[in-house]
Amino acid sequence: MDNDLILLGHGSGGKLSHQLLSDLVIPTLSGIPPAGQNDAAVVTHNGQRFAFTTDSYVVDPLFFPGGNIGCLAVNGTINDLAMMGARPLYMSVGLIMEEGFSRAELKEILDSMRAAADGAGVAIVTGDTKVVPRGKADRIFINTSGVGVIEHDLAIGGNCARPGDRVLINGAIGDHGIAVMAKREGLDLESDIRSDCAALNGLVEEILKEGDAVHVLRDPTRGGVATTLKEIALQSRVGITLQERALPYNGAVKGVCAILGLDPLYVANEGKILVVAAPQAADALLERMRSHPLGREAAIIGEVTGEDDRGRLEIDTVSGGTRAVEMLAGEQLPRIC
Repeated sequence: MDNDLILLGHGSGGKLSHQLLSDLVIPTLSGIPPAGQNDAAVVTHNGQRFAFTTDSYVVDPLFFPGGNIGCLAVNGTINDLAMMGARPLYMSVGLIMEEGFSRAELKEILDSMRAAADGAGVAIVTGDTKVVPRGKADRIFINTSGVGVIEHDLAIGGNCARPGDRVLINGAIGDHGIAVMAKREGLDLESDIRSDCAALNGLVEEILKEGDAVHVLRDPTRGGVATTLKEIALQSRVGITLQERALPYNGAVKGVCAILGLDPLYVANEGKILVVAAPQAADALLERMRSHPLGREAAIIGEVTGEDDRGRLEIDTVSGGTRAVEMLAGEQLPRIC
């Protein structure tokens, strides 16, 4: 492998992405330590805490079952803010379009962005457009940035998981990644697999009612559930054990993954949240999540183990064994968000 070149795998959200960020991008730009690397930065002004984030979207195809690049970009940034326990307020939108891009498709994308923002109570207040020559981009790329206010004193972050905590998820794993891949590859699936793309700020408001029992919030997008939980285990210097029989899957997604040789634990999600919370609050939190439309399939899927297991992620299988789970290596499904 030529270490001088950027590969598709560097954008997978997995092991290569982490190496690029930790070896080059973060040390050059800011030097933020691993424990402080979360979905959004937390900044304080006049005693008030705010969350601030940015993300870029290059999904292919632009339109897929359950959404398009527009609502994906808006919901993605809203979710990054919500994962810090913030109430999303304002967003910017940057559009980079290729000469010849369809005005009708642009209108459909913009309408979707406006609907997603309105639905989440977020205002799009500024933006930018650029057009590059034909063949110099792939139709349209979108960048979104967002600001949200943190209206509590809770400490929520990837470094806050504690031994004994329970790990919860709000529903089925892998729907977004498989929906996009099926559309891209023209797979004729008998089942209707749709992206789970959604804004999670309303569900997070419900979760935060459990107060300081909530330690970590993280949406498992690129790299999937496995890579996200591995990140949390490393940041918090603990271990995490998943229970395979407790993992919620759409049966069709699991079937497609089995046929194509994909592990659904590494497939991207865009409307899922992983919650790490104190054990005494787990059952109440599960009921809170299930009371929300985006959490009806919520489940307790694992437990945080001791500091002696720091950085270890493993899964107890239905066959009675245990296997170690690492970050996604290379690129399983590129350009998924």
